[in-house]
Amino acid sequence: MSNKKVLLAAPRGYCAGVDRAVVTVEKALQVHGAPIYVRKQIVHNKHVVETLEEKGVVFVEEISEVPAGSIVVFSAHGVSPLIHQQAAERNLKTIDATCPLVTKVHNEAKRFAKDDYQIVLIGHEGHEEVEGTMGEAPDNMVLVENPAEVEKLELDPNRKIAWLSQTTLSVDETLETVYALKQKIPQLIDPPSDDICYATQNRQAAVKAIAPNCDVLITVGSSNSSNSVRLVEVGLEAGAKKSYRVDGAKELDEAWFEGAQTIGLTSGASVPEVLVEEVLEWLKQKGFLDVEEVHTTSESVTFALPPELRKDLKAAKQQ
Repeated sequence: MSNKKVLLAAPRGYCAGVDRAVVTVEKALQVHGAPIYVRKQIVHNKHVVETLEEKGVVFVEEISEVPAGSIVVFSAHGVSPLIHQQAAERNLKTIDATCPLVTKVHNEAKRFAKDDYQIVLIGHEGHEEVEGTMGEAPDNMVLVENPAEVEKLELDPNRKIAWLSQTTLSVDETLETVYALKQKIPQLIDPPSDDICYATQNRQAAVKAIAPNCDVLITVGSSNSSNSVRLVEVGLEAGAKKSYRVDGAKELDEAWFEGAQTIGLTSGASVPEVLVEEVLEWLKQKGFLDVEEVHTTSESVTFALPPELRKDLKAAKQQ
């Protein structure tokens, strides 16, 4: 008898913010018809983007690419006030699908800036969420990625200082950076509540639960998905012998599984479950027939659709 098995992490996959963003685009298509424009990727997942493109969604990098007077959706990662201004100048109808947990960080940035705080944002340079958050208070904010960068920080010791973070970081790495910040800046103020989102934390905790027993850990998620990339790293740190990220089953390599008995499987917060099912089917063909779902917590968070879209849906019903 084969002892080959799969430990399936739960929770995994779509979080409430991603689900809201994807549904927002789908409902906008229903109400307004194609094309619907989306600035950047609505969520960081290749499969989701390609599926929406097939339905008539046009993804653009900048607002200047959207024809004047068109409908544009802002992605789940959020945008800066400058982007809102650019959209208004082009007379665009905007639907803001920013995750409410990202909006919370934007609001914290605005409140700290209003009170003349210096703000240290922990995050990855170039990430869309970081660009949007920094755009709320560019004169008050500096970015650090890790503890090593804390030493180089030059801040005014006579002004108040607070920290915020990107929502999709490694919990453990962020705590290390915060510790380094507090060693350097004893007066540092914490955000009113944890910035790393519940889904990021839950998926990392689920991976930590299975990783010590895994010969190989597979994370389904795209390369530009910060939370997916973190899951690969968290798995290795928690004891998985090997850890890989794939967009889907087609990227799996048989060589990774030679001699393996226990495979861990999870997916990032922007990954539809169908991609996980395809990986499970691939593993089944290789003899991994026993699948055990390991639950670490349950999730019940839901977010209402953007108010501007709810208004459009209501008007469409009344016609």
